Parts: sequence; C-alpha cells; structure tokens
Amino acid sequence: MIHETAKIHPAAVVEEGAKIGANVTVGPFTYITQDVEIGDGTEVMSHVVIKGKTVIGKDNRIFPFAIVGEENQDKKYGGEETTVVVGDRNVIRESVQIHRGTTQDKATTVIGDDNLLCVNAHIAHDCVVGNHTHIGNNAILGGHVTVGDYAGVMALSAIHPFCEVGAYAYIGGCSAVVQDVPPYVLAQGNHAKPFGLNLVGLKRNGFEKSELRGLNKAYKEIYRSGKTLEEVKPLLAEMAEECAPVKGFCEILERTERGIIR
Repeated sequence: MIHETAKIHPAAVVEEGAKIGANVTVGPFTYITQDVEIGDGTEVMSHVVIKGKTVIGKDNRIFPFAIVGEENQDKKYGGEETTVVVGDRNVIRESVQIHRGTTQDKATTVIGDDNLLCVNAHIAHDCVVGNHTHIGNNAILGGHVTVGDYAGVMALSAIHPFCEVGAYAYIGGCSAVVQDVPPYVLAQGNHAKPFGLNLVGLKRNGFEKSELRGLNKAYKEIYRSGKTLEEVKPLLAEMAEECAPVKGFCEILERTERGIIR
C-alpha cells in the first residue's frame, strides 16, 4: 500500500505489498521489497536497498547506496524470518549497512531515534542502538552489540560482538573495543582503554556540576583506587543514593559478561 502523497520515482522498484507512508519520497534505482514498511515523511534517496521484514519510522533520511534489512553475515543463519526496526528522525548516510537479526538472539536489529549513522557504518545482526547516538564513518558494530543513548563510536572503530557501549560513552577513532565500555567513559586505543569521563559530551547534554563531581568520584573508585570491582560495587551503590547517574556504573558492573575495559 502506497499512500497517495508518496512520491516514487518511476525508476525505483517498490514491490507490491510494501507499505509506504504519507509524504515519503523514493529516489531512482532504489529497491524496496514487499514486506517493508516506511513511515510518514521519510526520504529514501537513489540507489538504496531496503529488504525483508524491515520497519522504518517517520522523518528519516536514507542516503544513496545504503542497505537496510539485508541478510546477516552469521554462518548459522538459515533464511529464518528476522527483522530490522528503525525509529524516527535518523540520518543514515551513504553505504551504511544494517543487517537483520538471528533466531539465536533477539531475531531483530534495532535502531532507535535521532541517530546519525555516518558513511559506510556497519550495524551487524542483533545490535541495539539507542537514541541520539553518533556512529562514525566506517565504524563497525559486530553482532549482538548494544550502544546506549547519546554514545559516540567514532570513525574506523570496531566493537567486538556481545560488547556494550554505555550511554554517553565516547569511543575515539581507530579504536578496537573488546570489552564493555561503562557509561560516561571516554575510551580509545587498540585495545581501547579508559581515559576519564566524556566531560564534553556530558556538559553538552546538561549534566549538572554536582553530577559531574559524583561521576568523577565514582570513576576514580573504579579505575584509580586499586580496589577490585567486587570491593567497589557497594561503594558505588552508596554514591548512587546521592548522585543518581552513578547508577549507570552500578548497572553495567552487574550485567557485564565480557568485563569492562580497564
């Protein structure tokens, strides 16, 4: 079903059954398969491929040669029906690849709202990308990666499968991340190491001075006190009672499976 206000270029191929919302534009030589849903106001430029059971929200901009909803690259994948879900107001730049999930995990790959995915970024199967993130040019999210809200993964960086990049964390360019990066932390290198708090990002996003002091105190307990993480956990729990953002540190220490970068 194509809404009457949608503008489909005559050189585009939109299979019967695809759902195209109001005021959607589809450029020439774009290919959209039958199970795709595209929300109102989304702009799909030329030479884009959108396949499979892919749901794209409202007011997104998808640039040339992006591929959304292609089969994943997991050897275990056997053609099962899996999905990609993209939220609203995302900018998906040239040659970005977003692959659908696997039945061995969530069976879906999720992109939230208001994200910038830069040229040739690769979002592998079963990834979950939050809101307001920045994924840089040629950055790679391996399968099953989670990226929290307002996080940044800069150009040419690679995140190992099953790793988490916490909210407001910042991964510097050309980094290799093989363990979880706690929220708020600035990390860089191969393998990535912590270099303090992402103070620029935190200030830009309205964190108060008292919150920054609390986070800095918690960071020092984790990384500079010489204590084990088990020793640090109860101290962080006490700090979180006075400084709510410290809960982010507590939570990742409880759920991490690969351990955090040290």
